[in-house]
Amino acid sequence: MKKNLITAILMTIATTVLLGILYPLLVTGLAQVIFPKQANGGLIRGKDGVVIGSRLIGQPFSGPGYFHSRPSNAGAGYDATASGGSNLGPTNAQLIARVNGDVAKLQAENPGVPIPIDLVTSSASGLDPHITPAAAEFQIRRVAAERKISEDEVARLVVENSEDRQWGFLGEPRVNVLELNIALDARYGRVR
Repeated sequence: MKKNLITAILMTIATTVLLGILYPLLVTGLAQVIFPKQANGGLIRGKDGVVIGSRLIGQPFSGPGYFHSRPSNAGAGYDATASGGSNLGPTNAQLIARVNGDVAKLQAENPGVPIPIDLVTSSASGLDPHITPAAAEFQIRRVAAERKISEDEVARLVVENSEDRQWGFLGEPRVNVLELNIALDARYGRVR
């Protein structure tokens, strides 16, 4: 019995050190060497070195001169510590009211234009940094009018910042909202 207890304690210590300390350090070290940008959260830094955001986590944009992200149900919105959807079903009155309000606002912005679904629905995590190219195209008129530039110029910027399917077959075409808005500011200046 005593021998079994000592063996069990030694195995617990050995596996804790091996799998709880050494293995995570090895994987973290390899990630820092092989994929440093991804391992550090895909942070985007401004000219002065200050972190603007992450290309992996969505951010809210509400100004009319910027492209807007999908709605978020993560915490108070885009809260990375409270990732998750609302868990409201399609017949839930609260969800229906929110979506109807968003649809009305978007229809006023672009009357008669079909609204892309991702502009009124949140992602499962609530932190999706991407919108579809159709959602970006829907917003071109508003952004161009606010910045007093042509819609063609904004449309070109959307195309330049669109990403195709990964390796040609994984995922869907997408536009990273933060990177698109950074490109807008870089080319046309910040909107106040």
